[in-house]
Amino acid sequence: MAVAEAQVYAKVTKKGRSRNSSALLESLLAKGFPAHTAQKALAATGQKTIEDATRWLHSHCNDPSLDDPIPQEYALYLCPTGPLHNHLQEFWKESKRQCGRNRAHETFPHITLCDFFTCEDQKVELLYDTLKRVSDSFSHCFPPSISLSLHSSTSYLGFFVGDRHANILKELALTFSSEASALADCRVKPCLKQLHLTLAHKFYPHHQKTLEQLAKCINPEESCQWVAALYSRDMRFVHYQTLRALFQYKPQNIDELMINAGDFIYVDPTQQSEVSEGWVIGTSHRTGCRGFLPENYTERANESDTWVKHREYVLVTASRSFTQTENEPTEKLNGEVQNPSISRSTDNGLSLQSATLPRGVLVTRHGERVDQVFGKAWLQQCLTADGKYYRADLNFPSTLPKRKDGMKHFEQDPPLSSCGIFQSRLTGEALLDQEVTVSSVYSSPALCCIQTAQHLLQGLQLDQKVKIRVEPGLFGWSKWETSRIIPAFMTLAELAEASYKIDPSYRGNFPLSSLIPSESYEEYVSRSSAVINQIISACPSTGKGVILIVGHGSSLASLTRPLLGLPAKDSSNLAQVARKIPSLGMCFCEEVKKENKWQMVNPPVKTLTHGANAAFNWRNGLLED
Repeated sequence: MAVAEAQVYAKVTKKGRSRNSSALLESLLAKGFPAHTAQKALAATGQKTIEDATRWLHSHCNDPSLDDPIPQEYALYLCPTGPLHNHLQEFWKESKRQCGRNRAHETFPHITLCDFFTCEDQKVELLYDTLKRVSDSFSHCFPPSISLSLHSSTSYLGFFVGDRHANILKELALTFSSEASALADCRVKPCLKQLHLTLAHKFYPHHQKTLEQLAKCINPEESCQWVAALYSRDMRFVHYQTLRALFQYKPQNIDELMINAGDFIYVDPTQQSEVSEGWVIGTSHRTGCRGFLPENYTERANESDTWVKHREYVLVTASRSFTQTENEPTEKLNGEVQNPSISRSTDNGLSLQSATLPRGVLVTRHGERVDQVFGKAWLQQCLTADGKYYRADLNFPSTLPKRKDGMKHFEQDPPLSSCGIFQSRLTGEALLDQEVTVSSVYSSPALCCIQTAQHLLQGLQLDQKVKIRVEPGLFGWSKWETSRIIPAFMTLAELAEASYKIDPSYRGNFPLSSLIPSESYEEYVSRSSAVINQIISACPSTGKGVILIVGHGSSLASLTRPLLGLPAKDSSNLAQVARKIPSLGMCFCEEVKKENKWQMVNPPVKTLTHGANAAFNWRNGLLED
């Protein structure tokens, strides 16, 4: 047994089952389900309906852990509802847009009353009874509003609860903890330190001022109804990343995972280093099964998306109060705005369509290359006996540009595939739809990057107006070149002869001769920092338009981090980041001129996701009996 699994099992206490079986459990037993799996299904679905539990059991019929005695973990939160909740959710959305994700985005607005604790499946109903009884007893003394004051530091931003009201909440938490521990025989730890409602946590220090400005737009005295809510999560995946499936994927091999659109997948970041590029290995929240799946079929989700709300109790000062009914469906929070009608101050956000468009830098990876599809020996697949190129598959380009040093150099400097050309043009058209104005284009000398830039400009309908500036300093980390040499790139004259719209007057900041094989990571970081600063300096700060940079997977981090004032990632982390960047993956930085800084915001368009399409021979299978 693995160490992590042993630790999980060590937390499971072996105690006697409750003698009282609920009507829900009796119904599942009557259907023929074993008692221990029926109780697990009820706990995993919040003990709402027979249909929910039955559906869970059918979905988990191949779950290898179905019979394992691993309980859920539970936590008691105090959650805001009403106008205050809506404004907090708007802060969540805007802070993510302007400053990127931080730890607070993993959950939803709440004040923690009791940290996560384990409770045996057959004793969960006792927690419900305890919550109802304690909430009833505190309704008469619960304050009409909770005093909240803003607190800020270089890594934390949130509201602190005033001492007088905090004492009431701590007493409520202590009472629930004491009674739940005694009745359900579990160890519940109340939160007795500074009670708080976190707005942002573990963010970059240079984002502190922006986050503070957004937080000051929240009125903590806004009308609010507070709710005591009991949530649960799967304790095995606490430190995993949560992904959401965007599309259905049907396995092609026995070790691959079946996913449906909307499924949540648990992924252990420490287990991905040996997985093939473009794939991850994860466990399905819906089925409990584990396997490989294409990473570009997923997007990052919040930790709390897989949590289950069991019961909630509205804390009111009047005598009337209520709890959730048994028949209400399982609820999952995703941290998105619940009330889209809430207005937002235009001072808080910057729009790409704004008339006062700030200077922006759009860094994108090149499109799909032929070697990514057909392997490093792709050229051998499409050469005739006399060395002439032919299109061996429709995803090979129809022709290759002429180069004086022979076609063999395409092996180290491969072109885009047909899909890569389509990706690039489609992305350019999407940028045009979003009214993105590109004022200048810089490209790595790699052919795939120059072709990507060309087709992006065609999609933008700018190929006759804006020319491509070939900048050798934008080439990727040379240590990653398998040949351990700098590729022989096409010359500017050859590119122009092949009808690529190259700016012949541009002289790169780094000549090709300055690129050295197997450069150190420090040399690559220094080169990337210097070239982005020189590009920014060369482009007018008052011009209306976006600086488009076409580079490699590593470019998105190595070019933007110095622009944002962030230190370089270490080399191993850069490799992990680069392998996750899809074809035409992009990031966007905006200049905040008043503060003399840059910030990263959402790109103007989303990336194109597509699935694998295997080679097909009509003879195979069609004529066989």
